[in-house]
Amino acid sequence: MSEANALEADRFGAAPTPRANHWLIGHDEVEAAIREAWDAGRLPHALLIGGPEGIGKATFAYRLARFVLSGGKAPVGTLEIGADHPVSRQVTALSHPDLLVLRRVPNDAGKLPTAIPAEVVRRVRSFFGSTAAAGGWRVCVVDTLDEMNAQGANALLKTLEEPPDNALFLLVSHAPGRLLPTIRSRCRSLTLRALPQDGVMAALEHLAGHMPDLARERFAEAAEASDGSVREALALLSADRLAVRRATNELLAQLPHVDSRALHGLGDKLQADREGGIESFVAAVENWISDRATGRVQSPGVRLARLPEVWEKVRRAAIDADVYNLDRKTFVFRIFASLHEAVKP
Repeated sequence: MSEANALEADRFGAAPTPRANHWLIGHDEVEAAIREAWDAGRLPHALLIGGPEGIGKATFAYRLARFVLSGGKAPVGTLEIGADHPVSRQVTALSHPDLLVLRRVPNDAGKLPTAIPAEVVRRVRSFFGSTAAAGGWRVCVVDTLDEMNAQGANALLKTLEEPPDNALFLLVSHAPGRLLPTIRSRCRSLTLRALPQDGVMAALEHLAGHMPDLARERFAEAAEASDGSVREALALLSADRLAVRRATNELLAQLPHVDSRALHGLGDKLQADREGGIESFVAAVENWISDRATGRVQSPGVRLARLPEVWEKVRRAAIDADVYNLDRKTFVFRIFASLHEAVKP
């Protein structure tokens, strides 16, 4: 199996991969700013594209890569290169000689590694050390920088420090603040925002053409609960994760007095979907805490000083439950016990 057709780390089900997706929503201002910089000859050599997961960061990176590799042959004010353009076809197939993509790909056993291997990152030096095959720009996309270990990041840093002419790094990150300061300092930060609810709805409608099994009648609920992430909306539409989110929110609304039978029922839902259910549960709890800690929601009686402590407990407990495959029902009761302490009179 070729790399281009291998299992995709950045793909959700039958949805198009970011490099094959020519449909971008919600980031017009960022696109216009980058096009303006290109037209003025001020495009930075490295862009750190940050923002929440599932909002189009990788799609934007490949969109810009196609634009640059085509020599900027796009309508005024946009970066759009048509799907039938030769560069678009090459980028989709990962066959363009002046494009290097650093990402996780399956090993010989068909498993995705947890990090981008350092030996893959070392290809950067030889790639930028040669002449561009098409005589123009060379582009390196890293998807994502969060999946690169310290050894790989240091290997990348060597070329970032002394980039050749007409070199462009497009570094995707879900959490730029956690990256090495030395890498952040050598890039221009480009922050993409979470999508509005109607933007997520539009994206789901668009994806329905590729994913006919999506439950259209649940799009609005999934979009509302997605926190502006199309990927999260798709996850919520999978299995019974919307039911997990709904049940969690109902129990949070009961605090400090929660129905123990409903807690058992929620624990059963997480047991049934051991991978995705816990993500939906934790997201709902974290949103509840965040709303109150930031003052977006006023809850008389909630001890605001305790919320950061509870937040940390939630995150640690979620990691333990995932790593050690702990009982999900016990996990639910532990979290709600901590929440009870924070809100009880």
